[in-house]
Formats: sequence, C-alpha cells, structure tokens
Amino acid sequence: MRERHGPGPVLVNAFGRTGLILLSADDARRMLAETGVSFTTANREKMAALSHFEPDAVLVTPGAAKAERRRFNEAAIDHCAAGQWFREACRAAVEEEARPLLVGGQLTWKRFRGAYQRIVRRIVFGDAARDDERITELRDKLRSDGNWFMLHRKRHRLRNELFARCRRYIDLPEPGGLARAVSATPATAEIKPVAQMQHWFFAFDAAPVSDYLTLGLLAGRPEHSARARTDRAYLRACVLEAQRLWPTTLALVRDTTAETHWPGGWTLPAGAAVIACTPFFHRDARRLPYADRFEPEVWLDGRAEADWSIAPFSRGPAQCLGKEIVLSTSALLLTELLRHDWRITSPNRLGPERPLPRTADHTSLRFAAGDRAARG
Repeated sequence: MRERHGPGPVLVNAFGRTGLILLSADDARRMLAETGVSFTTANREKMAALSHFEPDAVLVTPGAAKAERRRFNEAAIDHCAAGQWFREACRAAVEEEARPLLVGGQLTWKRFRGAYQRIVRRIVFGDAARDDERITELRDKLRSDGNWFMLHRKRHRLRNELFARCRRYIDLPEPGGLARAVSATPATAEIKPVAQMQHWFFAFDAAPVSDYLTLGLLAGRPEHSARARTDRAYLRACVLEAQRLWPTTLALVRDTTAETHWPGGWTLPAGAAVIACTPFFHRDARRLPYADRFEPEVWLDGRAEADWSIAPFSRGPAQCLGKEIVLSTSALLLTELLRHDWRITSPNRLGPERPLPRTADHTSLRFAAGDRAARG
C-alpha cells in the first residue's frame, strides 16, 4: 500500500464503513496522542467485539463516563502498586506456579499456559481463584464469540455466570489480588467495577504469548540469556522486544470524534475509523535498521521510547494502565525459568543466524532443560 500510494494515509471503504489506514509514524503518533480529543478508543468494531464479555469496560466506554471509569482503574491499580502486600502476593504466585515447570526437563506451551493462567487468576482475583478453571473457560468462550463482532449472538447466560464468579471474589471477607483493590476503591453505580476487572482479566492473557516467545529467543542466544538472568531491566527489555517483533494486538484502532484533516487532502468526518497496523510499524525496515533482529537494547537506549509507532502497550492517554504489573509479572516468571538453560527441541526460526520471521507459532515451541541449572 505504501509502495503504491506513498507515506500518506490511505482512505478505504469496507462494509459501509470509512476508514483511514495510517502509513507514517507521525500520523500514528498523532492518533495516539490525540486520543480523548479527536479520537476515541470506543471504536465501533471494538465495542462490538468486547460487548460479548466486558460491555462496560473503560476501553469501550464513550463520552463522559469514560473519564470516571479511567479514574477508578487508575486508583485501583495505584492501590496495588503502593502496597507491599500486592508485590509479595505476585511474587508468591509466580514462584509457586513456576516451580513445577522446572521439573521434568521438558516445557511445552500447554504446560506453560496452564501455569500462567493460574498466575493470572491469583493476581486478578486472589489465591482463592487459583483452581477456578471455569472462569478462564468462560472468558475464552466469550472472547472467541467477540472475534465475530456483531455477527455472533450474545450468550448472556455465560456472561452472567462470568460476572457472578468475578463478583464472588470481590465480596470475599478478605479478597486478594486486584479484587482487594477493587473492594477498597470507592465506586459509583456508573463505574461497574466487575466490568473493569473483566478487562484486566482479558488483557492479561496476551502476556504468556510474548513471554513464551521471549524464552524462545533467549534459548538460542546464550549471551543474552546470561545477562537477562542478572539484569532485571534488560529482561524486561527482552519481553518488550518480543512484543515488538510479534505484537499480540494486531491493530490500534480509534474512531474520530470530530472532523479531522490528514496529509494528501483527506478530510475524515466524525465516526470514521483510523487504523495503525502494529506489525507494519514494528517491523518497518525502511525506518528501523533492527526491524527483523532481536535487539533489546532499543528499549534501554531510548530508541523505542522515542518512536510512538512502536506501541506494545499503546501510548498516550490510552496507554495500558496495567503495563507495569504485566511487565513485572513477566520478569518474575522468566527469572524463575532462567534457572535452567533451555534449548528449543521443536523446528523453529528464532535463532540469530537469519532475520526473524514475521510470524511465530508459539504453540508449537517445545523446550528441554540443559545440563546446567543457573544458580539463584
């Protein structure tokens, strides 16, 4: 598209919708920076997808209610960030669930994801939810429905069951995890705290994909792996780099809330879609000399931070509020796993010998522990 039309945005029409595909980093930055002014995250298609399981979450809240729900989310997460109890609970959850993964010498996606789901349930709902596989099953079923947008019927019974299970953990005499923060944070009826928690539960689920791929990248790079064992900032950079290489959100989408003007003479009316395709920007070899390489240093020396089109947690006013919790959890888990030297035993193209592939099938990755266990 850029080869044919140049760096300006391209106007498209599909299924009766007008949308603008962004092709320049400057335009992507504008969209992210002006969210809440000229653009909204309550995009029509996003609302249709998330309405299946979190219809009142802050991400798809339009109008004045959005600010109130955003403040609630910020207050609840700040409550956790300020509490030693939450850091200790996260560490305990990660260490206890990671320990079995170090036994047996073999690691598969199924084992890894199962452990990660237990971690997520403990962090979001507290230790009482550790074995509540039903709540994860409900979320996954409804999220799958959401992939069909408005074409799939709403399964209200399943959604009510999901919300009831969530509410149960908030209402415990001594709630744990983020549920404790929700219980302690004042909320009006308009806030709908359960819906906000559902978004945390849903959004957290992208993390195991990038963490597992991070392990795959480190398994073939002994020098990177050795540094990641002892340097927490570098390990977080490795996770962010895996998210740059294979973003779990394939597009950042906004709807315009006012008439906007763009390079090339385009005038977009309110209610149109604006789309930034993340794999395109994250792997744009015209701008990024490291586009197809594993280069965690870009997250330490300011290069990635300065480029808003590289946005694994979004940017600007709508940046993911849970970014620090997710990255801290990832670093804790990978620190535990890196007590072993791992090698990949399945076919893969994650090594340093050639450019990394544009897509990676994390589900097929299998690992075996090496002869040496890292001391920790």
